[in-house]
Amino acid sequence: VQLQASGGGLVQTGESLRLSCAVSGRTFSNYAMAWFRQAPGKEREFVSAIRWNGASRKYADSVKGRFTISRDAAKNMVYLQMNNLNPEDTAVYYCAVRTVWIVIHTPGEYDYWGQGTQVTVSS
Repeated sequence: VQLQASGGGLVQTGESLRLSCAVSGRTFSNYAMAWFRQAPGKEREFVSAIRWNGASRKYADSVKGRFTISRDAAKNMVYLQMNNLNPEDTAVYYCAVRTVWIVIHTPGEYDYWGQGTQVTVSS
């Protein structure tokens, strides 16, 4: 499985961005497709995850109500719609795949990673 993240950029507080993750290789319904982020000097943290079959979605408390994860199985794409962004959302965002839908909040459990895309929110 290979992942290619895109869609980052520089926005102002309150604006929106949509991140995309192109997935190549075979996927299975029980895969966890996730977004993590890492700010300078901080550990990589869980943002959101979706089961590849679309049956489950999880969000970090810090993004609930503002971010929406989705996937298009036909296009092999995973998206993260980010609304009402604030400076605390500034980070490099990574898409990742875990081949089972368990322990989905822990970055060390993930099997495949994309290269990351920078999101910067100015105040």
